[in-house]
Amino acid sequence: MIRVASRPAPWKRGPVLAALALLLGLIMQLHARIPNRIGNLGSLAETVLPWFGLFIPVLLAGALWRRSASAVAALLLPAVVWLNLFGPLLSDKSHAGGDLTVVSHNVGADNPDPAGTARDLSASGADLLALVEITPQAKPVYEKALAKTYPYHSVRGTVGLWSRLPLSDTEPVDTAMDYGPLAATKPDAVKAAYTRALRATVATHRGPLAVYVAHLGSVRVNPRAGFWTDSRDRGARALGQAVAAEQNERVVLLGDLNGATDDRAFAAITSQLRSTQDAAGSGFGFTWPATFPVVRIDQILVRGVTPESSWSLPATASDHLPVAAEISW
Repeated sequence: MIRVASRPAPWKRGPVLAALALLLGLIMQLHARIPNRIGNLGSLAETVLPWFGLFIPVLLAGALWRRSASAVAALLLPAVVWLNLFGPLLSDKSHAGGDLTVVSHNVGADNPDPAGTARDLSASGADLLALVEITPQAKPVYEKALAKTYPYHSVRGTVGLWSRLPLSDTEPVDTAMDYGPLAATKPDAVKAAYTRALRATVATHRGPLAVYVAHLGSVRVNPRAGFWTDSRDRGARALGQAVAAEQNERVVLLGDLNGATDDRAFAAITSQLRSTQDAAGSGFGFTWPATFPVVRIDQILVRGVTPESSWSLPATASDHLPVAAEISW
């Protein structure tokens, strides 16, 4: 009896759980203020931000086990914050129809079956097909396999655009992959090997459409450097400048940006373009890794057109899932 009587009241139990719940809510609400000075912690947190919601049921289970009313009440903060951030993504915002179907796919440099991947993509019904991470060995395979469906195409470096509609004004876009004092002295043939973005004009029945295809630099997570994103972040800034200088009011950006659009590193891009998945998709649309996707790094972003629907396509032989969208104007 003495032991039972000495137990703290429900509102006094579980102070650590309550504190953790409040901390979780504050981290999600104030994610933009997490500094990047140490290991790019801010960008890392924003990359995996949706997954912070998994801590809510874990803490809830602990609160119920401890019979802690204070911890249960404190969990209202992270629950409300998470729903405010990501709740709209859980509904299906797609609409039937669209003037153009666009598909983007990182086909993978180690893809063991590029011909099969090309056949799968041809069957997708895409009017515009963007491929990134094209190797010199696989390039003729994709060109041959896609030629019948797509009479127009252009490849620059490791990125390419295939189209049912005429292309013009195709040119590489500098994403600052090769930089430093010696970069300007290198021959064009050497610089071409670093090309990971292109820009083209597509002639549609509603007028010209500017299309960008990009594959930004890779990121790494390691104990010494933390979340290393230097080349990707340089590319994001350069790509943002290219889009800012774009004269065409209708723009589509396709490709592997190696990051989620919640990441502050993409502010130069996301301040001008919006995600078709956010606007017209259902769910998070995670794309990588293909076997168990945990983050959406393959993007379709637009300006001046209306996203009608957005979705992920079935897996190919690549380690990324293809992404697709219907747009209209």
